[in-house]
Amino acid sequence: MAIKFDKSDFDKISKILNVPYEKEDNCYRFVINNQKENRKLSLEIYPDIPIGDKRGNLVSVYTLSTHLQLHFCSSYVVSEMLGEITFIAENSGKVSGLIIEKGAGCSLYSNVESKILSGDFTKLGPEVMLSGIALSLAETVLPEIEDNEDDS
Repeated sequence: MAIKFDKSDFDKISKILNVPYEKEDNCYRFVINNQKENRKLSLEIYPDIPIGDKRGNLVSVYTLSTHLQLHFCSSYVVSEMLGEITFIAENSGKVSGLIIEKGAGCSLYSNVESKILSGDFTKLGPEVMLSGIALSLAETVLPEIEDNEDDS
């Protein structure tokens, strides 16, 4: 079941990112302007909108050189210590995460096997390890995944 975003969620996101938000129609917009590092980012959250023939949450990020979207966002995790929000979408044991930093940075990890989030990161190749570590915070909000595969 996907999260139903409400005012308390937007207030929490605003606090972590240290920026206010604006509501326009069904869009909640957060603009982060990090002048020190010459980075600017716009985060837009569209709760419970039509996406194809279904309804879901859409999270969009615009930077000076990038546009990223996470369809069917089912949850999010805040990290006060890291100053970031991780938006999560899960489908059939695969996880995608869009991470927004209060310093106007963002990262996207897509279609990651959910079982590696709680596995032994030292057994992963360095090119795979980063996604497992970055999304490991999301493990607390993911549904239990039954692992019927042989791990050998």
